[in-house]
Amino acid sequence: MDNIYTPEYTLQHTVKHPAPVRFFAKVISYLFHPLFIPLYVTWYLVFINHSYFAGYGEKARTWVMLRVALNMVFFPALTVLLLKGLGFIESVFLTRQKDRIVPYMAAGVFFFWMYLVFRNQAEVPQILTAFTFGVFLASSFALIANIYFKISMHAIGCGGMLGLMIVVLNTSASPPFTVPLMIAIFITGLVCTSRLIVSDHTEKDIYLGLLGGFISQVIAAVFLL
Repeated sequence: MDNIYTPEYTLQHTVKHPAPVRFFAKVISYLFHPLFIPLYVTWYLVFINHSYFAGYGEKARTWVMLRVALNMVFFPALTVLLLKGLGFIESVFLTRQKDRIVPYMAAGVFFFWMYLVFRNQAEVPQILTAFTFGVFLASSFALIANIYFKISMHAIGCGGMLGLMIVVLNTSASPPFTVPLMIAIFITGLVCTSRLIVSDHTEKDIYLGLLGGFISQVIAAVFLL
């Protein structure tokens, strides 16, 4: 188990949380798994925010969602399942740093492919293209960080979500809509607290994950928007 002998781990995991708290933390961790975050964010851009996909019909919006689900959720998840089936990783939960190397690389390929697809389709709003590129940057950052410590993938996903919300507030044609940002902050707090309760992540793993995901989205927006 990574980081088990660090001072942060010892201090953090000597606290025994009640079973209901741990159960709730596990549910939150599953609901907001890092692979699901791009799908949730895309759903927000396509169906909730009215600035970017206003000219899209219902079928076109659904098709965008399906492409994101296929390339950014299904294929990365399938890769992990295949690696587990072939014995290359110990667990589908990727509890060891070395188990995360190939999944990070494979996910990065799928994320970059999704970015290329959207970039070459002029009708796709640039905000979604920039977001997918930011996800690719975040996965690349995670791969490098994984060499030194087990950075939190959940925190990276939440950091990317927060970064996207900040970008939306600064680029949306409609009046500022801060409720989604407030919801994103609330979700981030729940997820990061849950990971500290039910995982072996240290505070460093969480905070650097948040920072990496956030900065990745900002960089993508600066270059593409």
